[in-house]
Amino acid sequence: MNDEQRDGGEQTPPQIPGRHFVRPGIDDRPDYDKVLSESDKAAVARLAVPKDTEAIVADPYVTDAGAQSAKIAESMIGGNRIELPDPDSAFLDMRDPMVAANGERVSIRDVVRLGAGFTFSLIITGIVWTALSSILVPQLVDQIAPDQRASFIGLINAVGSVIALVANIVFGTFSDLTRSRFGKRTLWIASGGVLCGLCVFGLTAADSLPMILLLWCGIQLFYNWMNAPFVATMADRVPDKFRGTVSSFMGGGGVLGQTAGALVGSMLINDIPLGFSLGALGFGLVGIIVVGIWPREASNLDEQRVPLNLRNVLRAFVPPHGKGSGNFYYALLGRMMMVAGYQMITGYQLYIVKYYVFSDSGLDAAGLSEAAAGVIAVMSVITMVASLLAALVSGPISDRLAMRKIPVALASCLFAVGAAMPWILHSPMGMYLFAAIAGFGYGTYNAIDQALNVSILPNPKEAGKDLGVLNMANTLSSVIGSALTSTVVALTDNYQLVFPVCIVVVLVAAALIMRIRGVH
Repeated sequence: MNDEQRDGGEQTPPQIPGRHFVRPGIDDRPDYDKVLSESDKAAVARLAVPKDTEAIVADPYVTDAGAQSAKIAESMIGGNRIELPDPDSAFLDMRDPMVAANGERVSIRDVVRLGAGFTFSLIITGIVWTALSSILVPQLVDQIAPDQRASFIGLINAVGSVIALVANIVFGTFSDLTRSRFGKRTLWIASGGVLCGLCVFGLTAADSLPMILLLWCGIQLFYNWMNAPFVATMADRVPDKFRGTVSSFMGGGGVLGQTAGALVGSMLINDIPLGFSLGALGFGLVGIIVVGIWPREASNLDEQRVPLNLRNVLRAFVPPHGKGSGNFYYALLGRMMMVAGYQMITGYQLYIVKYYVFSDSGLDAAGLSEAAAGVIAVMSVITMVASLLAALVSGPISDRLAMRKIPVALASCLFAVGAAMPWILHSPMGMYLFAAIAGFGYGTYNAIDQALNVSILPNPKEAGKDLGVLNMANTLSSVIGSALTSTVVALTDNYQLVFPVCIVVVLVAAALIMRIRGVH
């Protein structure tokens, strides 16, 4: 008997010559004192709840950390407040995968309803926005002041984007701080849509450029009143494991709406007041219908309150910093450049077809409008099919492969290939190839980009504010895209060089996305 056996210790089985036995869970067990970092040990320690306080941990059925902490903070033991573990610790990694970031336990049916609401909203808003910005408003400007069309479209996009930028951050923050029995997002979404619709209806009587500019600023203000809380709802209520799929359906809805909007706009190009009236109805009802499709947002009156004051509103304008902020800015700049490239062509789609594709046709004004409407209608159908297919396929594949960054970057490159087609082929066929190739790329991009954005948020508690900052890429990109196109046209007096500039812009977007770390 060896010394270890003689002392009552654990017996080691004899070794067989040439072989080594590893006892699972014994010999291969890591030394956690050495394996875990100090921050890991601190995170595990924060999970502990003192034994004598377990009995007073509020309502075990409450899974929302904010609600729990608000209740527990009211209890006192020995003069010390009881707090939940830090939400930044490993506590969040132990959540049920069906529990969303707001602590709400959702069912598959709830996820389907959330996805359906997101998709419906993006279809309707996509139709209205695209019809307004790409067809109806440019056509109205072309009728009122044809000699100022390119510069004025750039102006309203620039001024409107500044309004949208501020509104996105402010209303995202307001919704983060809202406490009501309808939750933090619902009231903003429903009321913003109604106010936006009223501004769109005002365009039916617009007969001057200043009036168009004023109403366009109102549309941007109230649309982002609705949209900032809408986007933050995904971070709040959709569990991580379903975000790729839900984002895919959102992307499909957005693409379907945008392409259908171009088709609807081309059909209403000769009846602009009717187009504005239908757009007003769409915006006015979309917020109300969406919150009806979604499962009702739970009351958050018991959530810990943060004062709604000037100081906290101004904090919303402080850029994210600290851990994870680098990824945030790469995502922000990448999206900004990608959407700017998209805006360079689609924002001037009517003028490109009229004055580039048919520049040598010899058609009069009425003939140009009719020919352009026909090309845009065909492009819309092609883009709709290609983008919808890409959006519906790419999201579930992204979930299965657990990849976000690489598909988004590849989609940007594919859009660049599509943008080269009209540059090479100065004809309707070039535009059709653009619609197919760039449409597939942009459909893939839209399907996955929102999931990528949610995955790199520096602070989930400020999802409304941070996603509002990310969404400002959509507004700033309108300024960048419009400025680039209008500058190229002003310098060259044609639209031919718009396409190579667009290619450079979206390739820069792909390079920025690939700089994101910790995400595949």
